[in-house]
Amino acid sequence: MSYVLDPELVPAMAARAEQVAAGPVRERGDWKALREAGNVGQAYMATLVPQVAGIKTATYHATARDGSSIELRWYTTGDASQPGPAVVYAHGGGMVLGSLDTYDALLSWYVARSGVPILSVGYRLAPEATGTALAEDVFAGLAWLAANAAGVGVDPARIAVMGDSGGGAPTAGATILARDRGLPVARQLLVYPMLDDRNQTPDPALVPFATWGYGDNYTAWQAVLGADLGCATVAPVAAPGRLKDFSRLPPAYLEVGDLDIFRDETIAYAQGLARAGVPVELHVHPGAPHGWDRFAADSASARRAYGDRVRVLTTL
Repeated sequence: MSYVLDPELVPAMAARAEQVAAGPVRERGDWKALREAGNVGQAYMATLVPQVAGIKTATYHATARDGSSIELRWYTTGDASQPGPAVVYAHGGGMVLGSLDTYDALLSWYVARSGVPILSVGYRLAPEATGTALAEDVFAGLAWLAANAAGVGVDPARIAVMGDSGGGAPTAGATILARDRGLPVARQLLVYPMLDDRNQTPDPALVPFATWGYGDNYTAWQAVLGADLGCATVAPVAAPGRLKDFSRLPPAYLEVGDLDIFRDETIAYAQGLARAGVPVELHVHPGAPHGWDRFAADSASARRAYGDRVRVLTTL
């Protein structure tokens, strides 16, 4: 039996295909074109998020391992009466695009629905930053929140990390760093995460549905890893799909669509965690391509996905 797109997603996918067809053709390896098109797409998706009121924001800065200043944006309802949980978030964008601004609406919505504050990390993008630097930036945000937990009303034992799409690699990488450096993480939430640079051979069954294609994946990973792309020496902190030792990582929530080119690497990561005795919740959404929840937010499958994420956030 062949894969079939969720019928509720057909109109949104058709509209998206028209938009892509009307735009310029991107050459494989052209990260500038990918960034330009992707930023336009993210700005549009931000307009589809329901607006919420009452969210307070503040700006802080963390110092990365190489001394660079990393912008942090803090979202909260502002009504916590005692220290509680918090989430450190890495935005999507294939590690080559995206920004704090394009995730304002989505993160505000998560905070409004869950009551859990979020620290969004403005990690540096590839190719300006490469290799493990992106994960180090997210770790710097995590370390900052742990060190300043009392000042922002957070219980340092209840800090989780979360990332979607291209934010999945630096989120998972930062979690590996936290384990190795002795910084507690309560949970990691990986939403259709981009984890493995070796995912370069097109699956003919998925190509027709790929909203993030194999050419995009090559372009993005090549920007992150350069000549090391696909080499055996790639560090798991940069490409967590390379990880062998999953022990002592925090409980994990993972989800992905079964029409997403990240499906197999997401499932493999969940299996690695489970085999190491790490509690895992995994969802594979039938008929769903990459990022379906953003451009078809009213679909039943998207509502289920958002409901699951909020549920997990509220149990931190």
